[in-house]
Amino acid sequence: MQELKGYATSDKGDFSGVDGDSLTFENGQLTHDGQRVDYVDVLKGQRLASADGHAHTKGADDKYSYRSFGAHFVEVRWDPGISNLRIARVVSAIDVGRVINSMTARNQVEGAIVMGLGMAHFEATEYDARNGRPVNNNYAEYVVPVHADQPPEVDVILLDYPDLEFNEFGARGIGEIGITGMAAAVANAVHHATGKRIRDLPIFKEKLMENVPDVRSA
Repeated sequence: MQELKGYATSDKGDFSGVDGDSLTFENGQLTHDGQRVDYVDVLKGQRLASADGHAHTKGADDKYSYRSFGAHFVEVRWDPGISNLRIARVVSAIDVGRVINSMTARNQVEGAIVMGLGMAHFEATEYDARNGRPVNNNYAEYVVPVHADQPPEVDVILLDYPDLEFNEFGARGIGEIGITGMAAAVANAVHHATGKRIRDLPIFKEKLMENVPDVRSA
């Protein structure tokens, strides 16, 4: 952030004439002797859109775990009379430390849930036995979940427990934590509803059509 300090202490900067090393960064502001200036205002004063900098963190140690965690709960409905399998409800509880933006974080998890449902229930690559190449390598033939396939209820619970041992913001990565274990949760729900354990994904209806107990939901 030396570059930002340089802008702030330049002739036209808010801290003109101040030694840059005496400036401190705090809550998105540069501070000195009680004076506070937002980073954005420093850049505006120089007619700039951004400032580049480099930083290095100490990284993880052996004393704490800095992983993100999640748990998925899935309800499916199975009607053996018409061979209809539907994913009816998904509840995901996610711990990624402090949630900076709840809307984007929730959208990230919801998107990962859709990917997980596709893995569990729809997506399968088919290969040509003659040359080993995929034969359904386009969206006309490769089945992915669409809006009509989504469960009526998707509830994402963001625990929002700041992890201040990890960094000063308390936030950890959210990435693809929403997809981790999603297919397994669907498979467990299918087993509970049908009594049949499917270990070969995706779980097509054809795999459930033989010797399935008449249990409607789980």
